[in-house]
Amino acid sequence: MVPHLTRDERSARGRAARAEVPRSAHAEFRPAPDRADPVELLEQQAQTRVPDLVPIRYGRMLVSPFTFYRGAARIMAYDLAGTPRSGLNVQACGDAHLSNFGVFASPERRLVFDINDFDETLPGPWEWDVKRLATSMLIAARDNSYKSNEQEQIVLGTVAQYRNSMREFAAMGNLEVWYAHLEIEDVLKEHASALRADSVKRTQRALAKARTRDSMATFDKLTEMVDGKPRIADASPLIVPIEKLVVEDRDQVLDWLRLLVRQYRRSLQFDRRVLLEQFKLADFARKVVGVGSVGTRAWIALLLGHDGQEPLFLQMKEAQPSVLEEFLPPSEFVNCGQRVVTGQRLMQASSDIFLGWLRVKAGLDGRQRDFYGRQLKDWKGSAEIDQMIPTGMSIYGRLCGWTLARAHARSGDRVAIASYLGKGDTFDQAILQFTDAYTAQNKRDYNSLAKAVKDGTIVAQAGL
Repeated sequence: MVPHLTRDERSARGRAARAEVPRSAHAEFRPAPDRADPVELLEQQAQTRVPDLVPIRYGRMLVSPFTFYRGAARIMAYDLAGTPRSGLNVQACGDAHLSNFGVFASPERRLVFDINDFDETLPGPWEWDVKRLATSMLIAARDNSYKSNEQEQIVLGTVAQYRNSMREFAAMGNLEVWYAHLEIEDVLKEHASALRADSVKRTQRALAKARTRDSMATFDKLTEMVDGKPRIADASPLIVPIEKLVVEDRDQVLDWLRLLVRQYRRSLQFDRRVLLEQFKLADFARKVVGVGSVGTRAWIALLLGHDGQEPLFLQMKEAQPSVLEEFLPPSEFVNCGQRVVTGQRLMQASSDIFLGWLRVKAGLDGRQRDFYGRQLKDWKGSAEIDQMIPTGMSIYGRLCGWTLARAHARSGDRVAIASYLGKGDTFDQAILQFTDAYTAQNKRDYNSLAKAVKDGTIVAQAGL
């Protein structure tokens, strides 16, 4: 993705882009006169989703303007398409809001901090990810009722960290950038003195809890014994066992699902294939996940080791075309699951060992669909946004800014982007103005969804 130019030529490329699209231009956001109705955009997405789950998605989005924003990636992509861009592309996340960052286990069993959601990843403008991240910081800060100056400093700190980190990565060699990562224990030690003691303790408890979130803990939580065999327990509508969704004989359906697991296994590295072959599929269920993803088909598979004792939970999540593909060239990958996996491997410093993809040519609903797979739980943890104090969110925003810069630096021309951004805060101030304007737009869109529910135009199911 990076052109074979000298460092000076790449730097000149960034300066030329700055002349063509001034950094101050990124402050602009004005809704297009013919802007699509946000509720209509959501309803169009609902056409490809499980109908009885769509009201749960709307219910989760209506909890607050921030949860609405989490589910509104397509709406923001529609708006970002009309904003200025430098012409410098990266492998973009496509949905880089602050809740799509978190901690998880590396293969070396260390807790690392990174981006953790790539459903919308696609090559595209780096600015779009920065604007989505920065806006999420402002919306979350307002949801938490921080003071105005605290809100501004959180946004400015996030963007400044991205800019300064990109300059640091621009000075590094290719391998040094590729190996760069954040181990969360080191991060906590570095910033502990800036946080209140109760915030540090709460974070330490959250990290300790994350280490317990593995397949064994999930097994204890999600399964029950039926005729002496472990089965995924019914927790409808959030977790629905396979026998409740199909009329065919359960064993025949599981035989078919085993074929799909073997197909998915072929997308893994050889050593991971050998590992997965030591497990046998025991049960399958549909699971509701996230906010924006609710309604897409997500499955959990319970596999057991040869002794029938060691559990492994995999999640198979439906992958649809990225919301960015409406406004950018389509993915080079025909399989949407492969698009997600490839983008994730490009952007993450360390990825799940069972990350892979498959295509179901005739699914339970008789339609062809793409999926990607990974472990359901592997020391995964996310920040409790509504519990953060302003100082904590400021630090968290800077972690996200560093991580996003590192992700972009792996695939894009980091030298040109750093040259474009420059040393001053012109870009930071522009993004602050953008976030203020877009936060107001997000609130209007949130109110539009609330009105549609109140009028009975659409149905929302709260509390799930």
